Amino acid sequence: MLAYRYLTGIDDAAFCHPVTATLKSGWELYGEPSLTYDSARGAVICGQAIVKNNESTTCSESLNLPVL
Repeated sequence: MLAYRYLTGIDDAAFCHPVTATLKSGWELYGEPSLTYDSARGAVICGQAIVKNNESTTCSESLNLPVL
């Protein structure tokens, strides 16, 4: 089964470091990133889908999805 997660956060080092760690643990980027500007926070917000092949054939709450 292909596990899927969509990561979002302010595009800064605090966001990029855990994303890098997630990629090192076997997750892969999926598709193009999206960027938008949040004028209330004065920051660029990044979104990126990631996927990982999982041995399980069913999705359950116990599936280990990365949390940033």
